Amino acid sequence: MTKTIHNPSWILPTIVVSQFFCTSLWFSGNAVMNDLIKAYALDINALAHLTSAVQLGFILGTLLFAILTIADRFSPSKVFFVSAQIAMMCNLAIIWSENTFISLLSFRFLTGFFLAGIYPVGMKIAADYYDKRLGKSLGYLVGALVLGTAFPHLLKEFTTDLPWRAVLIITSIVACLGGVLMLLFVKDGPYRKQSHAIDFLTVFKVFSNKEFKKAAFGYFGHMWELYTFWAFVPIIISVYKKFHPEASLNVAVGSFIIIGIGAIACILSGYISIKKGAQKTATIALLLSCICCLISPLFFKISSEFVFMVFLSFWGMVVIADSPLFSTLVAQNVQPSFKGTALTIVNCIGFAITIISIQLLTAMIDYIDIRYIFPLLGIGPILGLIIILKKN
Repeated sequence: MTKTIHNPSWILPTIVVSQFFCTSLWFSGNAVMNDLIKAYALDINALAHLTSAVQLGFILGTLLFAILTIADRFSPSKVFFVSAQIAMMCNLAIIWSENTFISLLSFRFLTGFFLAGIYPVGMKIAADYYDKRLGKSLGYLVGALVLGTAFPHLLKEFTTDLPWRAVLIITSIVACLGGVLMLLFVKDGPYRKQSHAIDFLTVFKVFSNKEFKKAAFGYFGHMWELYTFWAFVPIIISVYKKFHPEASLNVAVGSFIIIGIGAIACILSGYISIKKGAQKTATIALLLSCICCLISPLFFKISSEFVFMVFLSFWGMVVIADSPLFSTLVAQNVQPSFKGTALTIVNCIGFAITIISIQLLTAMIDYIDIRYIFPLLGIGPILGLIIILKKN
């Protein structure tokens, strides 16, 4: 008979708060990007390069963490703490008055690199504590990521009377605190199985499991759409206002609502998965977001800004609702001693896919009316659904 494990009540809230605090580093630079360009006399193209530097750092960081099986060989709470402190210092270094474009690029790259020890490792920690209801737990965790990425933009609005450096200082302080909370209050979980040796083939071995492969490719299809959608949300609203001058939409507020509402969707999908199952719930969410991609051109023609915002808000929910569930399926369909590595390598590939997707849509703007390019985001979900629904 399997013994039921009762975790202390503070474990999940601590993991969620720590994840929220630390992932605020992700877009802290973007929130003050215009100020950075002015303060350091940068070229306008620096915006894209500095943003890409974080993503590239995260991709290479997750790749290295996965190859070296860091989260499986060492205490994940300690990995989280150390990564948070280094990422925090790199984020804080942006305020150094002697920065150049190269140093700024390096600091943003390193921030992204050590976020590899925060986001996927946070999910690994949750997987070490929660087994049967992991979907619900990761729902809260991914919801924290969504709010964490939006937090610097909100913070910028509330610190308009303060120097731009205040945003970076505050996000650095809360990230430091997040790492400390994880170290002090979240020890190694009861379901943790430690891996004692480096196995460079682990990143390939995990894909030998068919159910793992389905979950991973579902996640990849979801990632093709997710970050590109988030990146283009302000542009989508701006384009709508261009064709409907009477619309009174606020781009910044609208973007925050559309992206931020995804946090609620992650929590809801986690609870739904308890009754309906993680795979079924994730598949439905992926299907709904795919439909949103395909019918998106129609909503640019609708004159009602209310209907337009309702559609985008619904899309903002279903586009992220499957994320914690695919991560749940990844964690549940791999050998326990490889959980951390599996989650990390899937994150690595998923975020690499986002770069391809963003670049494709950006390039297509020169050839296709921007109102008609978003069905291209459906490519990922369609391929993901084909693999998930494949019977063998």
